[in-house]
Amino acid sequence: MAGISYKCGISDEPLLGITIGDKFDEIVSLFPDNEALIVHHQNIRFTYRQLQKQVNDCAKALLTIGIKKGERVGIWSSNRYEWTVLQFATAKIGAILVNINPAYRIHELEYALNQSGCRMLVIADKFKTSNYERMIFELAPELAFAGVGRLHATI
Repeated sequence: MAGISYKCGISDEPLLGITIGDKFDEIVSLFPDNEALIVHHQNIRFTYRQLQKQVNDCAKALLTIGIKKGERVGIWSSNRYEWTVLQFATAKIGAILVNINPAYRIHELEYALNQSGCRMLVIADKFKTSNYERMIFELAPELAFAGVGRLHATI
């Protein structure tokens, strides 16, 4: 079996040889007007076509700010529609989404960021009693003075 980089358990059928982004686009082409994402607490209802537009816009934005294939993008958020958009957008460009527990305190966030090697961190504004913006500024105070894409944090 030289040359095969994966093996499928007891099935004789191999895994699909396409990316998540390609499979997503295939589903969109088959069911463009079907509901794809419903997030009740945000009053969001997207069809596959609407979700694809959000995903493609996000993927373009990631590429525009310099995120490259294989780089890690962190998300520190509870369940929101933006989480799903970012998940598919990173998959489309070949970046790796790093999920950071929304309940993490500052020391846990610092550890996770140091271990994961995130090049970018997407945050929600808050979760329960956690104010993410305040916490991230406490962890990386130089963020207040850094230009866009120019943070060199010492965490």
